[in-house]
Amino acid sequence: MTHLEAELFDRLERFYDAVPRDVARTEDFGGLVLFVRDGAGWPFYARPRPGASDPPSAADITSARVRQRDLGLPEAFEWVHDHDPDLLAVARSAGLSVLEAPLMVLDPAALPDPATLSDVPVRLLDVEAAGFGADLAASAAVAAVGFGTPGVAAGPVGAAERDSAVRRPTDGEVAEARTRISAGRRAYALAGTPGTGALATGMFQRVDGVAEIAGVATLPAARRRGLGAAVTATLARQALDSGADLVFLSAGSADVARIYLRLGFRRIGTACIAEPAAVAAV
Repeated sequence: MTHLEAELFDRLERFYDAVPRDVARTEDFGGLVLFVRDGAGWPFYARPRPGASDPPSAADITSARVRQRDLGLPEAFEWVHDHDPDLLAVARSAGLSVLEAPLMVLDPAALPDPATLSDVPVRLLDVEAAGFGADLAASAAVAAVGFGTPGVAAGPVGAAERDSAVRRPTDGEVAEARTRISAGRRAYALAGTPGTGALATGMFQRVDGVAEIAGVATLPAARRRGLGAAVTATLARQALDSGADLVFLSAGSADVARIYLRLGFRRIGTACIAEPAAVAAV
């Protein structure tokens, strides 16, 4: 690994460690740190602890999993393989199934105009809009349906399933989203029209000059129309405009990674996402 590559992965590690800290407390388990959210919202994960004297062990993973179960949290672990290469074998030996996702960074000069990627309009959520809470709910519903039907192939699942998945966000979730968006630390994008409703969604989270695009999902019935690409490009442009100089993401598969390649992203490594093998098999 070159010096520049090492600096890049160190920036990503600082980002991953910083993102949850304003809404979560931490608990250490040897070489791991577990983030435990205070209040409602998307649960976090355990990951390698910065500054730990020893790398995470199978015993550390087992202890963290017991604590996650006690707290009613998903048994979720995340790390960058290129920064912690020994953890993959350790995680598997501890009974975890590991998704090895292409880790990609953006070349800003290669980012296309989002408006050229799809005939469906994409908009960023506005914290001042009267329908902000409803937009958050629609974004979450599209993500639930999209990730519930993984892949890039079109299919029959669409608006009806989205509408059935809508859940009103709590006041705390709305307030947290408003605060982070207003501070430039987060943004949400929705693709759709008043007639179709939300068809695709995504978000980014930013800490200082680093932004991660995540949660990009399209209803299966609306796939193959460039919506995911348009949402991703819109978010990438907003991240750059809000002050990020490093924009990255993790692709769920090689097929998804090929979409991001066309947007100016290039693969730099592998992001690992682990959960119990029995859960992954469901």
